[in-house]
Amino acid sequence: MHPSLHPLSEYKWEVPPSRRMTVPGTLFLTERLYRAGFDEKALEQIVNAASLPGRVEAVLAMPDIHCGYGLPIGGVLVTDSAEGVVSPGAVGYDINCGVRLLRTNLETQNLLEKREALLAALLSAVPTGVGAVQSEALSRREGNRVLREGAAALLRRGMAEREDLERTESSGSLPGAEDSLISDRAWERGSRQLGTLGAGNHFLEVQRVVEVYDPERARLWGLTQETLTIMVHTGSRGLGHQICTEALEKMERAARKYRFTLPDRELACAPADSPEGREYLAAMACGANFAWANRQAITHRLREVFSSLFGPRAALELVYDHGHNVVREEAHRIAAQKKLLLVHRKGATRAFPAGHSELPPRYSSTGQPVLIPGDMGRFSFVLAAAPTALQESFGSTCHGAGRLLSRNQAVKRAKGRSIEREMEEKGILLGCANRRTLEEESSEAYKDAGLVVEAVVGAGLSTLVCRLQPLLVVKG
Repeated sequence: MHPSLHPLSEYKWEVPPSRRMTVPGTLFLTERLYRAGFDEKALEQIVNAASLPGRVEAVLAMPDIHCGYGLPIGGVLVTDSAEGVVSPGAVGYDINCGVRLLRTNLETQNLLEKREALLAALLSAVPTGVGAVQSEALSRREGNRVLREGAAALLRRGMAEREDLERTESSGSLPGAEDSLISDRAWERGSRQLGTLGAGNHFLEVQRVVEVYDPERARLWGLTQETLTIMVHTGSRGLGHQICTEALEKMERAARKYRFTLPDRELACAPADSPEGREYLAAMACGANFAWANRQAITHRLREVFSSLFGPRAALELVYDHGHNVVREEAHRIAAQKKLLLVHRKGATRAFPAGHSELPPRYSSTGQPVLIPGDMGRFSFVLAAAPTALQESFGSTCHGAGRLLSRNQAVKRAKGRSIEREMEEKGILLGCANRRTLEEESSEAYKDAGLVVEAVVGAGLSTLVCRLQPLLVVKG
């Protein structure tokens, strides 16, 4: 292990505070994961974040940690909402990138009989790839409603069901969004991207439940053995990217204005209660709402495709939707006192246990579903938030497998190979708009999601519910 890492348990390691760190860094990690490949630059980013003003308790890192912009992906930065800072670099460019899981009433054989037709229909219905857009743009008036209301804006357009909102984190809408803060350039980038997948690690995946670890929760969530599911991973597209780009420019000026000494300009920040801080939070909420509406619009198209191919028996039902690039104001107990905090989760997912006041009624007794996608050739997992997650991680857990290789490294490893044929040999049908994306997203470019999940379970952040096997994958 890295010499600066000190073991607290088999699953928890600490970087003790140094002269420039005001709080420690805490990493949820195993030696096996570390040996499989650890990004040393990400550790430096944890140390940098631990020196920001107003930090609370510790900067956290999930086991899928790897280097990002400012804060590592898999990082959790918590600041005091009154006296701390807010940092766009600790949220990320793809605001509220997230994962949505739907279940069907179909059997595996139903899919196998029509999987080529299904793949073609999905590629036609959901634009994928870099710069993917819809044929028609939303008007600014319609778009502003989406920015303010999120997925709820699609309810009146017949593209959502009431149950969809009830099974989405925060009902698919962050409060405090101010559409007047969204620039013409940001809206121009997003106006034709509602209902699009994008590129990179974003995907649509048809899966089947192959192993159940918690039969009671699985039954309550409709995820029994051999259930066919659809997992969607995408975010706020060009609109969120532009919001972040513009915010970072403002935050660099704000950091000088408030005389912050930044360890890394990528962690540019402003007091949360300053004009710059409040404006970013209101603009970020617009990006988060757009992302939820985007995943809801994709859900609408998925229902149309499945209904056309399989009839009403397909019945796509939302299990849950949560984001992993958001900063939220949340109440947590610090030294037995309840305090309002700003929890930046970058490549980290909420994990609120049973009984939490912010959970939808459907999950108040089970705890929140936690959706952990693997790479396109290996398993994904559904977990439940563990009772100890609030104490251990401010109610946070991992968001996926986490990259092991850079995109360039992955492309070099894939030279001379056919990723499509390799997937077919595993029984996975693959569709993609760009060959390079397949090479960048090959299985070996990622950590083993099973090892990541083992670490968060061992650390008391989540508990296993079931394992999902990919059958059909659409990449950007």
